Amino acid sequence: MRRQEPNATLRCPLGSFDCVAGVWLSREHCCTLSISPVVREFIVHLESVSQDYVEDSPTGRLTAVLLELLAEMPIEQLHLPFPANVRLRKIANALIDDPSNRNTIDEWASEVAMNERTLSRLVQGETGMTFGRWRRQLRVITALQKLSSGSSVQRVSDDLGYDSVSAFISMFKSTVGRTPGYYLSRKERDF
Repeated sequence: MRRQEPNATLRCPLGSFDCVAGVWLSREHCCTLSISPVVREFIVHLESVSQDYVEDSPTGRLTAVLLELLAEMPIEQLHLPFPANVRLRKIANALIDDPSNRNTIDEWASEVAMNERTLSRLVQGETGMTFGRWRRQLRVITALQKLSSGSSVQRVSDDLGYDSVSAFISMFKSTVGRTPGYYLSRKERDF
């Protein structure tokens, strides 16, 4: 049997505490999955039915199959570690709420009563990334979510605070290896 190409992404939302395939997801364990058209249709169908079901009902059995399928979906290499430090969490939550925020690391340092160098070291130590890289990862994950939901490249670029679509496309391609249009064209072709 030929494996279907993934054509969309599923982002486990930051802050969710759901059990998926036996793994508890939390802010510390967020990931992005490439999902097949079949898995996407399972999700779309299960969104439309009552969430109050018995485990041995048709909905319960479909949910169990979905969880098994999700466990088999490939994880995109878009890891976004969530910091434990209270001041870093304040910054992270602000950027999650508004990914278009353009505050510099110096402005964020002032916001959390640190100097820029201390903040830079703390971010690197907690996430293994520079502040700029962490913010870029957040924006890419947000973009993938919006693109797979049907938003246009222009709209996503605007939502993420880019001055131009070409700047957004350049950032996206340098991070993911493909243009945002690739994700849109696959979605339109397969659905």
